[in-house]
Amino acid sequence: MSDIEFSISDHIAHVRLNRPKALNSITPEMDNRLAEIWSQVSDDPDIWCAILSAEGEKAFCAGADISGGAEMKQRVALGGGLTGIGGPLVKLKKPLIAAVQGYCLGGGFEIAMCADIIVAADTAQFGLPETRVGIIGECGVVHRAIRQLPHHIAMALILTGERMKVAELAPYGLVNEVVPFADLQSAALAWAGKITASSPLAVQAAKEAALSRLSDPLEVALTTKFEAIEAYAASNDVKEGMTAFSEKRKPVWTAT
Repeated sequence: MSDIEFSISDHIAHVRLNRPKALNSITPEMDNRLAEIWSQVSDDPDIWCAILSAEGEKAFCAGADISGGAEMKQRVALGGGLTGIGGPLVKLKKPLIAAVQGYCLGGGFEIAMCADIIVAADTAQFGLPETRVGIIGECGVVHRAIRQLPHHIAMALILTGERMKVAELAPYGLVNEVVPFADLQSAALAWAGKITASSPLAVQAAKEAALSRLSDPLEVALTTKFEAIEAYAASNDVKEGMTAFSEKRKPVWTAT
């Protein structure tokens, strides 16, 4: 059985980590496969959204599998490039939903933070154990944590290495929804359904515009013209959206 399961259904790409006995930690081979998958997700016009999940109840992902020692130096960026740790940063064009359960630690925590939407089981625990075990390096997870969480919450995670339960972090906006573990996959699918109900080209253009100017002053973002938005204005989906609205029906998107 593959360490990563991949399938496409109803315009949704399903990516599932499948090493539950190893807490779904990611090997170099898995990184390479994930890099291929993210490239396909970005380039395939039939894929409008992706869900990243993991097998088993115990863990979403404990980060990189460090059992390989020197082999680790040969890996692509963790998570197939999503994190940018150890290699080029992959900017996924399509919306990504992370379905998180159990332990979500270190690089696994960062992979989850790379998603646009996080749905968590009530069993989820998040942590940055790097300082506690003395392996801190060029660790991108600390930079994402300090940007996505309140300063003192992020610093507590970074400096102590202790885990926090999702119930403690949810009030700070880390996740979009907390559900029982049994409902995790259906909740992720429901979010994917909300996303795919919208124009896929509009969604992709909006994601690119929102994230590409995130570090710029508001004045710069407001005066920037975005190629994806400009291109969308001439698409068939714009016409379909207006026609469907006037006819009081649901639009039928074609991503063209």
